[in-house]
Order: sequence, then C-alpha cells, then structure tokens
Amino acid sequence: MAPIVELSNVHKRFGDHIAVENVSMQVEPGQVYGFLGPNGAGKTTSIRIMLGIIDPDRGTRQILGAQSALSVSHRVGYLPEERGLYKNMSAQNVIAYLGQLKGMDGVSAKRRAGELLERYGLADAAKKRVKQLSKGMAQKVQVLSTMVHDPDLLVLDEPFSGLDPVNQQVLEDLLADMKQAGKTIIFSTHVMQHAERLCDRIGLVAHGRDVFNGTVGEAKRLLAPRILLRTKDDIVALHELEAVRGVTRISEENGVMEWEIVTQGRVSTEELVGRCMEHRIEIAHFSMIEPSLHEVFVHLVGGEKAVDGQNVSKERGDAK
Repeated sequence: MAPIVELSNVHKRFGDHIAVENVSMQVEPGQVYGFLGPNGAGKTTSIRIMLGIIDPDRGTRQILGAQSALSVSHRVGYLPEERGLYKNMSAQNVIAYLGQLKGMDGVSAKRRAGELLERYGLADAAKKRVKQLSKGMAQKVQVLSTMVHDPDLLVLDEPFSGLDPVNQQVLEDLLADMKQAGKTIIFSTHVMQHAERLCDRIGLVAHGRDVFNGTVGEAKRLLAPRILLRTKDDIVALHELEAVRGVTRISEENGVMEWEIVTQGRVSTEELVGRCMEHRIEIAHFSMIEPSLHEVFVHLVGGEKAVDGQNVSKERGDAK
C-alpha cells in the first residue's frame, strides 16, 4: 500500500536562512506520526511544503497519491499553527461553515458540528459566539473544524499549544478516536510526552535537518536504561563492569542505600545480579528505568537544551 504522505529530501531557503534541508518523511495509512523538534526547527515549513502552501526549492512530495495537496484538499483536515476563527459566528456555525468549504451540504455540516461539540464536552458552547469562548474552548472548536468533514488525513501543527492539562487530555482522546476510526494523523509538537503516548512513528528535526525517523521504541533504544539498586552494602564491585559508566549514591535511609547506575551499553540483569551475588551484595530492590523520549531528544539534539520547560544537562549521564 502506498504511503499517505511522502516527503523526499525537501529543501527550502528564505533569503540567507535555510529553513529546511533535506527533510524526508513517510507516513503509512492509519498511522499517528509525530513530527518533533524544538521551536524554529523547520516543522511548520515542512508541513506547509507537504500541503502545497509553499513549494520546496528542491525535493519531492506526494500526499494521498497526488503531487499537489490542492487536488485532494477535501480529504485533508489541517490545523495551522496560527489559529483563526470568525469571532462573531457561533461555535456550531463556524464549524459547519468550514465543513461546507470542504464540500459538505449545509444541513449535514450543521448536524455533524453539533454532534462533535456534544461528544467533546462543548454542547453548552454551541450557540455562543467564538469571541465569548475561552482560549482553550476556541482551540477545541478549531480542532473540531478540521475533522468535521471526516477527512482521511489530519495534519495538526502544534495542536496542544495553549491548552490546559484537562483539554490536552481531551485532545489526546480525540486523536485516539480518529486513529480508531482508521484515520491517518500527523501532528507537530515540541512536547515529547504527547508523542510518547500517541505516536506509532516519529520524525525528529533540529536546525531544519532530519535527526531521527522511526518508532518510539527504536528511539528509546538509542539510550541505555538507568538502573536503580537499593542495598545495605557498598557496590564498588559494580564499577568494574565494562558496561557501567557511572554509579551514584542518591540516598541513604535506615542503613539502606539507593544507587543509580548509568551504563554505556545494555548490561544484562543476569550480569548485574550475578556480580552482586559474587561479592555478597544483598539487593533490597532492583529496577531498570527506560529513557523517556524527552531524554532521547536531548541526547540527539546535543548540549543542554530547554524542552517543555525543563533543563536536562549532559552531566546527568543519560544524555551526551
């Protein structure tokens, strides 16, 4: 089956600034694809190239089997990064109107708009003008307007931006519903937690270039897990293991010490436990902690980066 979306080595320059350099993407039918990267990484430019809003300087694109998104626009729902709704229209009418622009008849569009508002907790806002809605409610209305015409492909640029945690969960539920219905979803974000929970595959860009393409699991395997041990004994013997990069005692209470072990490769549980038994180290607790997608991002981008309001430093040992 042909990919729903395929970008191949697209490049875009604005004056002296290279916004996108040889970015590629392949999204299969029914997938949720996260397009990840820090602000200014080239995500929005790549999406606009994909949708035919701007043309690449070089490279190729196809979407839903067409070279131009304009010819299949009725099958695409697009939420731009810069939001905009008709402020004097009611929530239901603005969703219905945008559905009509995608080819729906008026009666069907208004009925569908009402159903969506009720399903996602906005029934009381149906008759309110957009300018009377909170920022979060207006953003939910905009998201619903992208799916009112039942598109095969949803493309959402930073859909979680500006939403409080409750509404972020509502949007995650909405995307899960769309996936369950067999839709293909592409969304960009710089918040790794959403991608970690939702995505089948991810593409990570930085400074306009591809850094990683693959599954979330494949991304996490780029870093070794951290290991937590609790013992009554010193674990100096574990320092000698070739795969162990660093050992840190992080707490001690009632004679029990908690240790964090950072490895530079995948050390086996059997090897660690065997070494402890060999040196008569009594283990009170043992666990492996898989790296988060946030940690993988910092590792791939390099240096100390602020992502989703957090600073993660090289010095931690789980990123380099």
